Amino acid sequence: MREGKLSYGGMKGYRARKVLRKTVNMIPIYILLIAASAITALPLYWTATRAVMGAGEIYLIPPKWIPPWPLRWSNFTKALNQMPFGQFFANTAFVTVMATAGTVLSSSLVAYSFARFRAPGSRVLFGILLATIMVPYEVRMIPTFILFKYMGWLNTYLPLIVPTYFGISAFYIFLLRQFMLTIPLEIDDAAKIDGCSAFGIYWRMILPLCKPALASVAIFTFVANWNDFLGPLIYLKDKEKYTVSLGLAFYSTESGLTNPAHVMAVTLLTVLPIIVLFFFTQKTFIQGIVTTGLKG
Repeated sequence: MREGKLSYGGMKGYRARKVLRKTVNMIPIYILLIAASAITALPLYWTATRAVMGAGEIYLIPPKWIPPWPLRWSNFTKALNQMPFGQFFANTAFVTVMATAGTVLSSSLVAYSFARFRAPGSRVLFGILLATIMVPYEVRMIPTFILFKYMGWLNTYLPLIVPTYFGISAFYIFLLRQFMLTIPLEIDDAAKIDGCSAFGIYWRMILPLCKPALASVAIFTFVANWNDFLGPLIYLKDKEKYTVSLGLAFYSTESGLTNPAHVMAVTLLTVLPIIVLFFFTQKTFIQGIVTTGLKG
């Protein structure tokens, strides 16, 4: 009995030493990750500190890493009074939500077709679809502009929203297809026995199982459309229709928003929705990225 206790205690000590050794070996990795995170967060920290400084304090050499007290929270109100930020924010939210919904819906539908149906030439079509990833937007920009001009869509949000409902993103289709390939085909067979149609399987069975991948696509699309500058610059003319990125660029170069602290304050408000979105969805987002591509 005593020997059993000693062996049990010895086993506990061995496991403790093993865990300690593993933790010590991970310390360099933790240090590297902390350093990389600090470098990545540095621009955001710089923007946040400059947003609550005076205009003269921003250009000090050496620079101040900690803003002096009292913090100038009035920079936010003064900047918002100089530009119609609320209108720009509403315009951006409308375009972003509509474009995100269109991208998720159309990409998932096309990915479902490639993942669950087998037809002659489907692999060739999928290869052609992937090849479009290599075509940069600048190549398609002028023909697309001419097309939307003849359709009378200039100075409207239609060029920024409507194309997203036609599965234009090959990368998101590839991402969702790879995730759908990990779902067993027996689920489709069971649903067909219960009388479910192909669209019913897609809507009731596949989409609920693809929530992590759908969340990843939604976050990617949201960030891309929220930060989009080139699209609104090409198609929007009236200032009251500007998005946040375009409005901020206009007021910081051609209007009265010349104080760099005010520009930093508005910039911080612009990126705040993206930070909040990722903070609440990071677990689902990471899960979707990790589990995608496990099956070819």
